[in-house]
Amino acid sequence: MDTISEQTNIKKEEAEVRRERLDAMKEMGIKAYANKFERTATIADAKKLPISSEVSLAGRLMLLRQMGKMTFAHLQDYSGKMQIVLKSDLLGKDSYKALLNILDVGDFIGIEGEIFKTRTEEISVLVKKYEFLSKALRPLPEKWHGLKDIEVIYRKRYLDLIMNNGAKERFKFRSDFIWELRKFYKERGFEEIETPILCNTPSGALAKPFKTHYNALEINVYLRIAPEIHLKEAIIGGYEKIFEVGRCFRNEGMDSSHLQDFTMVEHYCAYWDYKKNMEFLQDMLSTIIKKLKGTLNLQILNRSGELHPVNFAPPWETVSFRDLIKRDCGIDIDKLENAESLLQEIKKRGIELESPENLGRGNLIDELYKKVSRNKLINPTFLVDHPIDLSPLARKNDQNSKVADRFQLIINGWEISNAYSELIDPIDQKDRFEAQMEAKKKGDEEAMLKDEEYLEAMEYGMPPVSGLGMGIERIVALLCETPNLRDVVLFPLLKPKSN
Repeated sequence: MDTISEQTNIKKEEAEVRRERLDAMKEMGIKAYANKFERTATIADAKKLPISSEVSLAGRLMLLRQMGKMTFAHLQDYSGKMQIVLKSDLLGKDSYKALLNILDVGDFIGIEGEIFKTRTEEISVLVKKYEFLSKALRPLPEKWHGLKDIEVIYRKRYLDLIMNNGAKERFKFRSDFIWELRKFYKERGFEEIETPILCNTPSGALAKPFKTHYNALEINVYLRIAPEIHLKEAIIGGYEKIFEVGRCFRNEGMDSSHLQDFTMVEHYCAYWDYKKNMEFLQDMLSTIIKKLKGTLNLQILNRSGELHPVNFAPPWETVSFRDLIKRDCGIDIDKLENAESLLQEIKKRGIELESPENLGRGNLIDELYKKVSRNKLINPTFLVDHPIDLSPLARKNDQNSKVADRFQLIINGWEISNAYSELIDPIDQKDRFEAQMEAKKKGDEEAMLKDEEYLEAMEYGMPPVSGLGMGIERIVALLCETPNLRDVVLFPLLKPKSN
């Protein structure tokens, strides 16, 4: 036999070998895919049991190391990993041999046995009985160093969860964060409600919407960019303290700090203003962070991928929109009252923005801020006094009609939350919508559409109210020291791979 043929015969594809073992199991009358298994404990609980306790466990095999008539293996379930020991004399010679002939790393098995400590003091289970539960037909990634390929991690999150303990911890933290968030609201008298995802008008934020077609009604509809309008209609209807945790959709560019579909929490409270909301958010986040992290002195990844210390202890810094931009590039936005004069000043100072000619004054100011200031805000910072034309749903300030009663919380250059003293004057709101429609006609794709149904609801009377929205992925990513929002999304949407 020549060398190439010999290597071909010896080095069979592992997936092919596994299918051969599956066929062998059928011939032996062993069920490869069980119906159920009664376990008495999770692995984490089993490790807490006294030595010599009898236990039934189930999980995925993550390691197999045969040493003659004894085999050491690692069994893994959601709660953790534990060593199990298989002995020929205890299981029976034939049963032991048959098991090793069909077993692969990645298979699921159920075991019954006795907890003991090895010579190296490792808590283990001496297996007395076993049951095959599920055959894995594909090999797992290289086991010693975990799964490192970012694209594979995002496309095949199930492999990331199997191979990387940090992934499970990250998604558990996300779940715990949302649980504590809901708990904080409920303890303070807020009610959780649900609003539609499909809507006739994509209002609630400056963003380009996703459009789809509703066959039964024969109309085009949009995926919501925010639940804001319906939540405020609920306030008009008599609710006073409400919140919603739900998915939102914005057909925008893709980068490490933006997702097209994401989870947001929004809340509204009648008779509050934006300053009361600042106090509430500061209290909420500092309380939840202290509960989950045990401290308010944390580290986050900055834009350079370096760990940066951040103190979340109140009070947080507050800075005005005008002062921030003036400090960072010398432009006084209050002296430039239209998009044309502002754009001329931006070009005069050599600041390059992407397609600025198509933007209205509000979005032009926003792009300028993102270019010269946002990434410099690392510690928790409240950004206030937004220009009124950047805030079509916010209330005008009583002392300065050019700015809105609004704030954003910025951490590490990321907008974590956005909040207003809401606009409750239907005539003023109509004028703002009209200005947004003019901006859209001039090419501003993120400008809002006019929402006639909401204007009608406002005309029935609306109490003073303040609302807040916060992206769950952004705050969780920061607290988990991850550089990309997709790191805290279990199954992020990616472009399909072609054949």
